[in-house]
Amino acid sequence: MTLPLSRIKVLDVSQIMAGPFCCMLLGDMGADVIKVETPGIGDQTRKSMGFRLKGEDSGGFLALNRNKRSVEIDLKSPAGLEAFYALVKEADVLVENNRPGVVARLKIDYATLREINPRLVYASISGFGQTGPWSRRPGLDLIAQAMTGVMSVMGHAGQPPVKSSVPLADLGAGLFAAYGILSAIIGRGITGEGQFIDASLFETALSLSVWESAEYWGTGEVPVPIGSANRMSAPYQAVRASDRPFVIGAANQKLWKALCGVIGRDDLVQDARFTDNVLRIRNREVLIAELEAEFARGTADEWVAALLAAGVPAGPIYDYAEALASEQAVARDMVLTIDHPVEGKTRALGFPVKLSGTPQQVRHPAPLLGQHTEQVLGEIGLSAERIDALRQAGAFGPAKVGVAAAS
Repeated sequence: MTLPLSRIKVLDVSQIMAGPFCCMLLGDMGADVIKVETPGIGDQTRKSMGFRLKGEDSGGFLALNRNKRSVEIDLKSPAGLEAFYALVKEADVLVENNRPGVVARLKIDYATLREINPRLVYASISGFGQTGPWSRRPGLDLIAQAMTGVMSVMGHAGQPPVKSSVPLADLGAGLFAAYGILSAIIGRGITGEGQFIDASLFETALSLSVWESAEYWGTGEVPVPIGSANRMSAPYQAVRASDRPFVIGAANQKLWKALCGVIGRDDLVQDARFTDNVLRIRNREVLIAELEAEFARGTADEWVAALLAAGVPAGPIYDYAEALASEQAVARDMVLTIDHPVEGKTRALGFPVKLSGTPQQVRHPAPLLGQHTEQVLGEIGLSAERIDALRQAGAFGPAKVGVAAAS
């Protein structure tokens, strides 16, 4: 089975989250992803993010780097640059997420590499983009959420600022970069040339603020935190039953009427405060109080079952243990078991989209640091003697003892 991106070679010169996530998505679709890492150090996530299992690499690193091979190259040495440029000649895509200016100092910027390979699609992911007054600032998911307004609408009114625990700026930037890369690859088929892709955490978080920006421009009111509620629809949020909260999504008039029927309150349909969605949003607090008074008569599971039977979207609020063990997650293969050379059998999140003709597969577990250096350089035509000479010149770290090259 040939995966869609099986002819695409990607150089992953990124670390932490946004870049590695982008490259993992490409690898899941079949791209040959070569992770270029600093000798003896590697991606910062190997050591600094999260817990340890059996080996030296963190759980965070394992989660973001499947379907890649690792090479160690010292980009600050002339020999390392020689080896890297040899890889660039054969590459289709390069992804990096250094602070703007770093790649130019390392002589691996787009202007330099385009001279070596005009077909190269070069994606840079940074905190604030390559231009603008904030471009040289350090960028983190936390900073992006804070400076785009995202944190200002999280949580509940009157409470301290809250960030999304799911790093939406980091992961979203990886998704947007992958979208740009695939678009550029299609465009290259027309023009024959690659191009530069400039993605940022700041623009990602701002671009995902669709409802909030629409509310601000449409009403002139600065959006505020509204808990689990929705800015454009009500009732669409968490509500409390007799035992615990659950969620409902009566997002249109038909569903609103059905909800009122389930709770035995058809009178609410004619209530002047709730006759249409605009009024329900305006009177949301009173509306939810009316609904919760009825929901207190039964358990969350009972109400969810009754609402679903009437066609009203509803669901329990799961923690991650419950979500990952749910029958839907199992049915959709959203938990994978991956064999790792050090960790043994590890679990990972499954593929978020499914392809019918070429379903994704785990071809490589997250690589050990430098595990594939000799293999990858050999594949682009460097002889064993040349690789050894580069090593002696300080191009990359010493060969790993006892680590077999993965197929």
